[in-house]
Amino acid sequence: MNVVTPYYSWTRIAVGRAIKVTEEGHCGAPSRFRDLFAERALAAVGRGSRKEYGRLFDSADVWREGRLDWARLASFLLLELREKEARSRATAVPRWGPLRGLPSLHRDTIQQVAALRSSSRYLSVSKEGTLGVWSDELILLKSHRVSTDSVKPRDLWVTAMAVLHNVHKVAVSFTSKEICFFDLLSKQELSCQYKVQGLRHAAVSLHYWCDPRNPDGGVLSFGDLGGQVSAICFRTAQISLFEKAGAGAGPDAVVVIKWAELVQGQHGCCYALGHRAHDGDWVRRVKFLGNLEAFVSCTTGGENSMAVAWREQEATPLRVTAARIEGGASDLDYHVGLNLIATAGLDGRVLLWNPYVVSKPVGVLQGHATGVLAVHFLSGRKQLVSFSKDQVLRVWDVHHQLCVQRVAAIFPKSRECRTLLLFHEERGRLFLTFNALLTVLEAGKEAERRVTSHAHAVTCVLYNSFLKQVKTLTPPRRTPSRPSEKSTLARRLFWKQASAHHVNTCNDDR
Repeated sequence: MNVVTPYYSWTRIAVGRAIKVTEEGHCGAPSRFRDLFAERALAAVGRGSRKEYGRLFDSADVWREGRLDWARLASFLLLELREKEARSRATAVPRWGPLRGLPSLHRDTIQQVAALRSSSRYLSVSKEGTLGVWSDELILLKSHRVSTDSVKPRDLWVTAMAVLHNVHKVAVSFTSKEICFFDLLSKQELSCQYKVQGLRHAAVSLHYWCDPRNPDGGVLSFGDLGGQVSAICFRTAQISLFEKAGAGAGPDAVVVIKWAELVQGQHGCCYALGHRAHDGDWVRRVKFLGNLEAFVSCTTGGENSMAVAWREQEATPLRVTAARIEGGASDLDYHVGLNLIATAGLDGRVLLWNPYVVSKPVGVLQGHATGVLAVHFLSGRKQLVSFSKDQVLRVWDVHHQLCVQRVAAIFPKSRECRTLLLFHEERGRLFLTFNALLTVLEAGKEAERRVTSHAHAVTCVLYNSFLKQVKTLTPPRRTPSRPSEKSTLARRLFWKQASAHHVNTCNDDR
């Protein structure tokens, strides 16, 4: 609750003088201290009411001691200003620059775009097996050919890709029902180190999660054409993803792992999990939610359009809860801070779900005229981006469940188009794919983070070297014939050295 009224915000810290006077002149009961604080704060500021200053006192006195000193009040006010600024940034609408198309590299549909955490680079992979490496300036650095020798190249498609950030590898799935692991640190061409073969169906969606508290922990989850969601949970990822072959194999030999071996638990480095809650429908998207120890997936048909599978113990069956979405869902995303799942519905609706209760969505975002193809959370802003078949991009305020921005008529026209979304928080870049075309929208840089301390221009600044404080002065709105002490005090601002973490704090470190 905001206990400070807007017209009082520019004179908040002027009540520090009232606190000082109150502390020096009163040692009575706590309730009397509160009343005296409200009275003298009102006298110092000249605006507001005793009731408002009493509420300010109650909010700053978190320990309910009935007393308040300058340090507590200053900490409370700075914290409130910081929270107000954070709320303002969270509700700010992105200011997108012009749509920019990257150099033509792929000849077929782009299947995945990813940002590398270890370096300011990006990866893109297309159906024909071309993997591009892009610099931070979005310049193509090099391209690789990813393939497997199991089938002829003309019969092979890449279906999905996931980056294993903690071990500097990339996993690529193929229509040959294989998942290959390539080393990103290879100096020349990407070298394949592991192959998982013998999958029942081809994997079409990949996602990797690495444990921030345990570098050896990681989960590679994937969904296939047969409606099955599977996962490989690694125990010693930093040492080895899988157990290698016998001593006869060379150091550069590709390690082949049969999926049946993982299911049977024959590898001590990892174990496999899975469920078939989607009734044979194509799994469009799968993610592992590390903070919840759960897998979330979606399909475009069937009764169980979205499923949340909970991992309760290692190598034990998953506990699955499912929900039906009218028309199915083509994509999903998850926000850790809000603990919400967003699904892109083919009926034009974006649904918000509580992962613990999926019997009914907790929010419905309506506004798209056609089916939604992709959704992606802007985690720093607590907003959601969605893209529909009619090539309309919408930005949603998740808290109020309202559309705050609509972008259209700038995207390439196409009847049938596969679109992926990726938002890179650090650079403010939104990547969109249109079949073989990779494009990017860059959000404009926000203005310098600062808090306005005065309603009018600052006319005087004085520095007190002994107290290490800065005093600023602005002219009153109506200039009286004789300036009163109240109008002068009401326009003073004290910045304490103890609050040096705040962006507007002025101090002397000499």
